[in-house]
Amino acid sequence: MKHTFNDLYAQFSRKMDRYSIILMQISLATVYIWFGALKVFGMSPAGELVEQTAYWFKPEIFVPLLGICEISIGLGLLIKRCIPYTIILLLMHMLVTLFPIFILKKVCFETFPYCPTLVGQYIIKNLVLISGALVIAGKYNESKTLDTTLQTTIE
Repeated sequence: MKHTFNDLYAQFSRKMDRYSIILMQISLATVYIWFGALKVFGMSPAGELVEQTAYWFKPEIFVPLLGICEISIGLGLLIKRCIPYTIILLLMHMLVTLFPIFILKKVCFETFPYCPTLVGQYIIKNLVLISGALVIAGKYNESKTLDTTLQTTIE
């Protein structure tokens, strides 16, 4: 049986339509839990960046507390009823993670704004996490869920 590229891609696309959101949730949860745990145990390569950005907090308290918050976001992504609240927390967290770009320009850029350092690249990649959170938010929209429930009840 000969399959064309379009047939194979259509099969793949149907599978991804079914499983991509859960894969995104698990991926984001893994990143949040892992990076949060590194902060809790004092092993995060971003710990110094956090200290420099939030210099008015005691780092020995703030960095592990931030790690606990990140772990909570990760776990919240895995619990369906927590997702709407978790997405809001995640987006607020992501907004704050952009602060070093403005506060620590010399750490984030060799030449501002177009030549990021490794630290700058680490921060810029958060745009992907934000996009993933928005995709999940679109799937777990409470009004969408309510509309689907009402339609099922009416039918």
